Amino acid sequence: MRGRSPDAVRRAIETNDPLPGGGGFAGEVDGSLVRDVLGRYPLFSEEDDATTWSHDPTDLDVPDPVPAGHARTGEGDERLWDLPDPSPFEDEESAVSAVRTAIEGSLGAVSTDGLAVAFSGGVDSAVVGSAFDCPLYVAGYSGSHDVAAARTAADLMDRDLRVVEITHEDIERAVPEVARAIGRTNAMDVQIALPLYLTAERARADGYERLAVGQGADELFGGYEKVARADHRVEAETVRGAARETIRTLSEQLPRDALTLRAAGVEPVAPLLDDRIVREALRLPGSMLVSDGVRKWTFRRAAREFVPDEIAMRDKKAVQYGSLVARELDRLARQAGYKRRMDDHVTKYVRSRLE
Repeated sequence: MRGRSPDAVRRAIETNDPLPGGGGFAGEVDGSLVRDVLGRYPLFSEEDDATTWSHDPTDLDVPDPVPAGHARTGEGDERLWDLPDPSPFEDEESAVSAVRTAIEGSLGAVSTDGLAVAFSGGVDSAVVGSAFDCPLYVAGYSGSHDVAAARTAADLMDRDLRVVEITHEDIERAVPEVARAIGRTNAMDVQIALPLYLTAERARADGYERLAVGQGADELFGGYEKVARADHRVEAETVRGAARETIRTLSEQLPRDALTLRAAGVEPVAPLLDDRIVREALRLPGSMLVSDGVRKWTFRRAAREFVPDEIAMRDKKAVQYGSLVARELDRLARQAGYKRRMDDHVTKYVRSRLE
């Protein structure tokens, strides 16, 4: 069992507590494969054989992910937990205070042994980085948005920044390594994983064994435009409903990130996905997730306790675009003969690298 002790997981099952504290768990307990409600740890069994399992899909012939919040036995999958639906905050100041306290508690519980921080210059990674006296790492092509944003943020925080300047040779080498590690070849997942992988590689080469990341804040606190608009990309008709819908997608995203980091030789640390933060985020009404068009409103207000206002309120591009990895991977695909007129040409290129 990773993340929590078997006894803690048993208590969560017995009490029907979906958020029993900590940062999630996955593994075997009493003959069942169990994964926490957000799916923060990857867990797979061999297809049609629940007795053969692993946290790493490359260990299995046909890996089948255990759904978040479920137990798997030879009889099939059984839902154990769903996301809580608590009454929302009525007062914004109380919400900000509760979120701030939860962040302080989560960051304070993280050991700094062998720790470095993946740092893009946005509010999420800056809040994480603010708590630890260790190097901050950013990966991107020369002239990329993420490198520039990380430099200005590190200057504002008076922190040491180590830049991993990505080259085409890095991407060509890493594409098959990343695709095999995550068990996915679709363009979006590989584009997201590549800068994280190259960041982790550099941190490991520098002697760090754990990498703290800011994952989870966008999903928990309403960081996406589709949530702010509750538009056609989500089924929900309210901002709060759209945020809950997006939170449920974490079980698909987080295994990709964890497997990427472990393939590079470091263990992921995700303080913003701690249960105490999740509990408070689920209490936020739509007006405290998005206010006057500002996404992650309550999180940004709470973040002012940890980082300068300029960082707390800044917007940031998604990592695959901010690092320029998506653009340059597209260029490599076209140079290899996979033109844009082809359907999903970048995915075809990734698959060709595995052959």
